[in-house]
Amino acid sequence: MPILEISGLTKSYGEGADRTEVLSNINLKVDDGEFIAIVGFSGSGKTTLISLLAGLIKPEEGGVIFKGTEIDGPGPERGVVFQSYSLMPWMTVAGNVSLAVDSVFRKRTRAERAAIVDKYIGMVGLGHARDRKPAELSGGMRQRVAVARALAMQPEVLLLDEPLSALDALTRAKLQDEFADICQKEKKTIILITNDVDEAILLADRIIPLNPGPKATLGPDFRVDIARPRDRAEMNSDEDFIRLRGEITSYLMEVGAERGSEAERDIALPNIVPISLGRERLPKAYAEASAAVKDNSFLEFSQLKKVYPTPKGPLTVVDGFELKMKKGEFTTLIGHSGCGKSTVLSMAAGLNPITEGAIILDGRHITQAGPDRAVVFQAPSLMPWLTAYENVALGVDRVYPNASRAERNDVVEYYLQRVGLIDAMHRPALDLSNGMKQRVGIARAFALSPKLLLLDEPFGMLDSLTRWELQDVLMDVWKRTQVTAVCVTHDVDEAILLADRVVMMSNGPNARIGNIMDVDLQRPRSRKALLNHQDYYAYREELLEFLEAYEGGANPSEEQLKSISQKRSVRVARQKSVAASLTAAE
Repeated sequence: MPILEISGLTKSYGEGADRTEVLSNINLKVDDGEFIAIVGFSGSGKTTLISLLAGLIKPEEGGVIFKGTEIDGPGPERGVVFQSYSLMPWMTVAGNVSLAVDSVFRKRTRAERAAIVDKYIGMVGLGHARDRKPAELSGGMRQRVAVARALAMQPEVLLLDEPLSALDALTRAKLQDEFADICQKEKKTIILITNDVDEAILLADRIIPLNPGPKATLGPDFRVDIARPRDRAEMNSDEDFIRLRGEITSYLMEVGAERGSEAERDIALPNIVPISLGRERLPKAYAEASAAVKDNSFLEFSQLKKVYPTPKGPLTVVDGFELKMKKGEFTTLIGHSGCGKSTVLSMAAGLNPITEGAIILDGRHITQAGPDRAVVFQAPSLMPWLTAYENVALGVDRVYPNASRAERNDVVEYYLQRVGLIDAMHRPALDLSNGMKQRVGIARAFALSPKLLLLDEPFGMLDSLTRWELQDVLMDVWKRTQVTAVCVTHDVDEAILLADRVVMMSNGPNARIGNIMDVDLQRPRSRKALLNHQDYYAYREELLEFLEAYEGGANPSEEQLKSISQKRSVRVARQKSVAASLTAAE
């Protein structure tokens, strides 16, 4: 008999004409000790489902049966970890965990309860921080406290509602590995809600998609028959991992393909020149003499250095950053937090003064912000009272002062259509989802026709599945413009998908370029096209191993970094040799 059974579960919100059926006829049986991962899009009802399983809300129809008895409210046999940590800010780490332990184990002695608290604080690696308060902890440490608190209640079923989704990709990966180890030790029945397919494969025995709502239903089961413990770098060479990842991702992309689809309009992009280009009247001899040089170094970072004053003295964040980019090249910057990626980007945008060195764009030194550079930040910084159209038009009116109103209107509408917002362009930014706001930010950046596009973690605030959509949107718009672009990211898959070259930065302070990886994958690219591409997984493995080499502030040797790159080269060569042999045999 299963330990947990969901039968005909249906949940709605609202009344009358405003009634929305969020979940419809959800059925699931979970065996004792099984790890289930439920993956789905934002707004598909994942949190509603976990709240029903926890007994925090009641369904209209159906129910949840635990060990043969229908639940009618919360219980200590079901521990819950939510995306928000919900810690008591005035209490220490030990105090927050003790709060749960004291409520569940009232009959235990004080010494027994203290031993339970110490055990689980140690298990999540926070023994050194047991007397700190939440304000003194990083996001990752706070989530560790929430996990320790749930485990310390010693529940039979652990319910996890996107516990790591608020963290950056690298911190998230580290906690996934730690969590996998904890799950092996505890051997509990676990239901994990996540939007990250890799996280699901790393942790779960079975993965079940939650199809988009309203009336969300569960999709087909995907069994994860990969031996434990699972190593994220080694899995890139595992045929079962590549196949399973492709199957799940393809399924999710197919069921999400109809969301937000807009009707195409026939909008032509007018042939007008922005003010940033129109002002430049270089002498003919100078332009001809410098053309060849600029083709190979359209954007040049020369011995770039940035020093910040601090109470303890000068802090050198970036030291000796050296890079040349061709016109139309797309480069991504990746590295651990604090390595100066965003500092480099802000200096290129002219928003942060350069301490030493120079940034030269198309033959001119960057000394201040200008319309020849467009920036897309993690938060799109829209005027909330203006519509999507008006937010894009603000920039267009500024950089095309000599264009007619009709021409400027066509520019705005063309790029809003390209990002899938033509039917929502007159909605106020306040009413748009985070994904839609970021689409407006992308449209606004491209509409400026910049010489240089700078993207600072543009999809960092979005769930994984929405990021997939917007990465494809970005690639689609970029291939039409071929603008020179630099993108800062924590996401390994994003770094490879977007880039011609991935620049990997060493740890700060005094950060510089640690390694550069050329990405020789055919364009145009889409995530779907790369799902089963063997070379893609070789690049992925190199990036993961590079980040692991720099983990925890380490500084690997040149030999170690070369070994990582050579490993990828050998793997790609072997795969091409096998492919050539198969072609010859045919």
